[in-house]
Amino acid sequence: MKSRLVLLCLLLLPCLDSLAADRGLDVRDLVGLDRVSSPVLSPDGSVVVFAQRSMDQERVKASTGLWMRNLRIRDQRPPSRLTADGWNVNSPAFSPDGKAVYFLSARSGSQQLYSVPLAGGVPQQLTAFALDIGNYRVSPDGSRLAFSARTFADCSADFSCTRKRLDDSKAKQSTGIVHDRLFVRHWDAWADGRRNRLFVAPLPVTLGEPVATAVSLTHAIDGDAPSMPFGDASEYTWAPDGGSLVASIRAAGRAEAWSTNFDLYRFNADGTGAAVNLTLANPAWDTGPVFSADGSTLYYRATNRPGYEADRFGLRALDVESGALRRIADGWDRSADSITLSPDGKTLFTTAQDVGLHPLFAIDLDSDAVRKVVGEGSVSAFNIAGDTLAFTRNTLQTGDQLFTTTLAGAPLRSITPSASEYLPGVTMGAAEQFSFKGAQGATVYAYVVKPWNYVEGRKYPVAFLVHGGPQGSFGDGWSYRWNPQTYAGQGYAVVMIDFHGSTGYGQAFTDSIREDWGGKPLEDLQKGWAAAQKQYPFLDGDKACALGASYGGYMINWMAGNWLDRSGKSPWKCAVTHNGVMDTLSMGLATEELWFTEWEFGGTVHANPQGYEKFNPARHIHKWNTPTLVVASQNDFRVPLEQSLSAFTALQRAGIESRLLYFPDENHWVLKPQNSVLWHDTVNDWLKQHIGQ
Repeated sequence: MKSRLVLLCLLLLPCLDSLAADRGLDVRDLVGLDRVSSPVLSPDGSVVVFAQRSMDQERVKASTGLWMRNLRIRDQRPPSRLTADGWNVNSPAFSPDGKAVYFLSARSGSQQLYSVPLAGGVPQQLTAFALDIGNYRVSPDGSRLAFSARTFADCSADFSCTRKRLDDSKAKQSTGIVHDRLFVRHWDAWADGRRNRLFVAPLPVTLGEPVATAVSLTHAIDGDAPSMPFGDASEYTWAPDGGSLVASIRAAGRAEAWSTNFDLYRFNADGTGAAVNLTLANPAWDTGPVFSADGSTLYYRATNRPGYEADRFGLRALDVESGALRRIADGWDRSADSITLSPDGKTLFTTAQDVGLHPLFAIDLDSDAVRKVVGEGSVSAFNIAGDTLAFTRNTLQTGDQLFTTTLAGAPLRSITPSASEYLPGVTMGAAEQFSFKGAQGATVYAYVVKPWNYVEGRKYPVAFLVHGGPQGSFGDGWSYRWNPQTYAGQGYAVVMIDFHGSTGYGQAFTDSIREDWGGKPLEDLQKGWAAAQKQYPFLDGDKACALGASYGGYMINWMAGNWLDRSGKSPWKCAVTHNGVMDTLSMGLATEELWFTEWEFGGTVHANPQGYEKFNPARHIHKWNTPTLVVASQNDFRVPLEQSLSAFTALQRAGIESRLLYFPDENHWVLKPQNSVLWHDTVNDWLKQHIGQ
């Protein structure tokens, strides 16, 4: 067995460390692990292709290649590489005939579309546009390409026009920019007038010159397609006959920064005619279109309440000819992710958060019955062809691992190794879900993770993690940013509570945090901490540190002034607040996606200032006494830098032991490998200083 693991390590990634004595997971393991994603199946389901990101030995630079496995071969040989070493690629997709694989790469200097024969060979560059391709979909017959690119509206499909304007802007001696509407900035980028827009271009039939021209579909609509900053190709689709496309677009004009009204628009694929809004009647969010095989029905996901980004995404079926709309499985109280229609058109497949898990579900379109297809851990991606199902799944013990099975439920077949196989010398902390009675007597769920070196009868210091969102979850899944195994690997126990407002427990539970940020969630955290200590005697309540980011950072700031004993002392030996909201009132005017704060606090700052002040950490800083590490990032426009600097200033002026870790080149997340190492080392040093290990 050991020799097979060594072989896997040699074949699939640069070995991370020696295969020596057992130890816990370290951030350097986390950063260096190969990451598997984007599984796609050949049309007959016989071959699976996937992307695998590998890190160099210095853990500084990552590259992603495509790998493949012939599923008809039943032996245990590892997958083979499809793209050559040195190619950094993403977004694989099969050609309709299954003979080639498309992908995006910036090898030419900008991100363009390539294809490589499934049998192997040199990739062919298919496009040479003057701008990057953002994402793409190939037409059902393989003759045309729909893709997104960021352009100026008046440049239409003249990509050189947009390129020239960008170059001219860099050459200008003045740097000022005039804005007359929001967004001025979004996520981590300043607005410059460009939009994500959709285009269609022919695909070369034979080897030759790459395509460099296209027709524009969405230039007349003032909205991004796909949405910014995280939209992808699931937001648009080809009609089966290739004559049109449907895309989800928010055309909200000046209200864009406080609107979640995305509609589905239909466009002629040749760029002629006017777009048709198919979902005008719904003032909330419509997205994820998928056609039936005959094109008569359009399936998609929709929310009901305008301005609420965490509203439940229900399933819809639209009769394209009559406009009749049907709600699918409307009694299923879960929020659907991207959808896939079964080959026979009788079943919709989707993932959704569910009581700390993220399973794959199947919804029967005749009966609306819902069943779990893959119920363990967190399914992050899946693909279906014929009777074959390929999916990636992660848990609290392992990163994404690729499996295949059949829709009939054949035994799972692992295609890539687990994290334990990648790291045979590393022991992961065992995890267990528990529940307790929280605020208003509701059942609240949580996880506890034991330290990697757990010994029965011993007590261990605790890292108490508070998730962000606030409509989020710390469930049975793997993260490359906030991973409880990195704390278990340092010898700490970990407690994570899905308080009121968390996702996966029904929409009413998710909704309950609105206008109550510091109320029921804090009560859940307090009761959950007490329940965890009672149920798990190995938790050392006298040696515990609380950590959180975004809303989790807000809660750390709120707890500092509102979770105190009768003498005014905090129960926490230390705290870490990462890009956390410090002043809810100023946050309402400084953040970019205003629909979020306006929903959460019951209106605009002008109309309801008291809603922003009710649970404002800034009004309780006189009670702070917890040693706190503050993390701040320059390019975080969701929770702007000043929120973190305000917390650090408050701590310093009160004479409370504190430290600031500042990243001039990160956004709301810390993504660069060496910055991630520094983040973890700084946080671990802070914990070690205050709770030992």
